[in-house]
Order: sequence, then structure tokens, then C-alpha cells
Amino acid sequence: MSLRFAARTRPATMVSTWLNSLVSGTVVSYAGYVAGGESSVHDTVDKFDFADDSRTTLGTGLSNSLEGAGGFANSGTAGYVAGGNAGGAIATVNKFAFVGDVRSTLGTGLSSSRSGQTGFANSGTAGYVAGGYTVTTVDKFAFSDDSRSTLGTGLSTAVSILASFANSGTAGYTAGGDSGSSTSVATVNKFAFSDDGRTTLGTGLSTDTYGLVGFANSGTAGYSAGGSNGSWAIVATVDKFAFSDDGRTTLGTGLSGNRRFPTSFANAEAL
Repeated sequence: MSLRFAARTRPATMVSTWLNSLVSGTVVSYAGYVAGGESSVHDTVDKFDFADDSRTTLGTGLSNSLEGAGGFANSGTAGYVAGGNAGGAIATVNKFAFVGDVRSTLGTGLSSSRSGQTGFANSGTAGYVAGGYTVTTVDKFAFSDDSRSTLGTGLSTAVSILASFANSGTAGYTAGGDSGSSTSVATVNKFAFSDDGRTTLGTGLSTDTYGLVGFANSGTAGYSAGGSNGSWAIVATVDKFAFSDDGRTTLGTGLSGNRRFPTSFANAEAL
């Protein structure tokens, strides 16, 4: 389906979750980054320092003005912004080194041009970009050399505007999404980081949903929040998936209001 989005919506996000340290004589701190989005469409990258919540805008932004990209991070090293809509779908992957906030563009981008995808990471090992209008593809980027491979088994259904979260060191998850023709799904796919094998959880989301967001308390549970359900109603639902057994519960207290296309971040113990 074709969608338009409100002012500076659907940016990519990435988080530097490392301890303050001296790297090449430079003090490095925790920070969150927000990249791109529609206002008109931006190439801007804003950085928020967790020490004092101050905001700076990077001197070098994205290589394209875009919205609908996927983001992921290798904590302590770099954040990545993959694909998106820049007046048409693109396959470009931008990399921002957390030391110096320097941007480079990977020689090998996504395996196909697309927007509406999601990203997650096994920090220290690899980042993943899943789905998009409207494919089952899951691309994997090895953090050791930024090389790309494409998983032999992608998503169980071709979807875009889906959510993701990860239990670092164990597995990444994708949840919900728009499968085209105004149809949303409740499916939750799980990708084991040990072999990139995919399983589909027996219990998916509590309702068919697209335009939702995910976040995680790594080692404990992943969450999906908000979105629009199969009846096009915007919802405040928050589902929780326990990493111990992938069991789902729905929080008694959801979002403070019904929301579609939110974004998210989490303060979790660095692994």
C-alpha cells in the first residue's frame, strides 16, 4: 500500500552503548542518534549525549535525504543506516564511526533497493536488515569487515513497516508488518545468531499490526508497541516476549495513547 507520513517521521535510529573511555586521546560517551526522516525529507543526523541530554547535529549527515531506512549499531564502534526512500527506494548503507562521528558509505549496500525495512544487531558480530516493500529478504553485515551476505531463509512473509528487537548474543526477532494490499500480520520470526536459522513463534503478536516499534531488555525480554491493526485502528498495545521461552504477555498498561510509526530506544546493560 502507499502511505504518506507526518513531519520528520520514520527516521532511522542507532545507539552508541559503550562505557566512557579514552580512544585515541578522545573522551567517548554514551549517545543516541536520529537519522533522516520526512519533514520534507532530511539528510540530518542529530546526536544526543546521554551525559547531559545535549543535542548536536553532525557536520556530515546521510549521503541522501531519506525516510523509511533501517538502522542498527555495533556498540562502541559504529552505527549504520540502510536503504530507505530518497524519492525512490535505494540500497545505500551509511556507516557512522562513533569516534569522531565520521560517515562512510559501504561499497556493498543492500542486496536490493528498498524502504520500510527494519534493522537489528548481534553487537560485536553482525547487523541485519529485514523486510521492506515488500520482500522477505534478510541481509547480514559482518562487523569485522562490513561484508554483506543474504540469509538463505528470510522472513516467513514479505512485509514492510515491521518491528524488530534482539537478545544480543542469542537471537534477533521481527514482528508484524504490512504484507501489501492493506493487510497486516501478527507473525513473529526469530533468527538464531548461532546459525542464522529462522523459526516462527507459535504465539505471535496479540493482533495483526503494522507500523509498530520494538525494543529489548537484552537477556530478559523484547517488546513491541503501538501501530495499526488489521482494522486500520491505531493502537496503544504493548506485547512482551520473554527470552527464556518466547512466551508472550500483553502489558496491562500500554502506551499513553494510540500511536502508529513511533520509534524507540532502550537503556540496557552493555554486553
